[in-house]
Amino acid sequence: MARHVYRCPLRWADMDAYGHVNNVEFLRYLEEARIDFMFRLAPAEGGAAAGGGTSFAGGSVVARHEIDYRRQLVHRYEPVTVEVWVTEVRAAAATLAYEVKDGPEDGGAVYARASTVIVPYDFEAGRPRRITAEERAFLEKYLGPPAESGRPAKRSQPGMPTQPGRPGEAAAA
Repeated sequence: MARHVYRCPLRWADMDAYGHVNNVEFLRYLEEARIDFMFRLAPAEGGAAAGGGTSFAGGSVVARHEIDYRRQLVHRYEPVTVEVWVTEVRAAAATLAYEVKDGPEDGGAVYARASTVIVPYDFEAGRPRRITAEERAFLEKYLGPPAESGRPAKRSQPGMPTQPGRPGEAAAA
């Protein structure tokens, strides 16, 4: 499975009052890696943005982010590595996975694992659009499993509703 690797510099302003990189900055690191993947890499490989037509990179919106913070990251002069790959390609959406970590030469410690659902969007028409065949071919080169969250799978607990209802109310059969 191929992963796109982006080396992201840390900025002094990324730190918060607690002396570590603020959680919001992680979203910016993901954005930088995603833009590098979609704007720089896709056209270079003749993928989504090739041909001058509507591109996935130039016409997409974020529908969802999910981040699992694994360890504290403090400012340093060495960049972090953000690995990006695709975990799902549907007709009108794709899911990207990420790991923010040290490079292998620095021990490979993982600071965060994340995912983003992106939706191709036609800004002129003001609505989502389908993924083109070229975009799908590019994305599928990077298809792989979801990032491991390190959390156990979600299970319903006995006595807890499995459908919406009032707290403590059992779901109807």
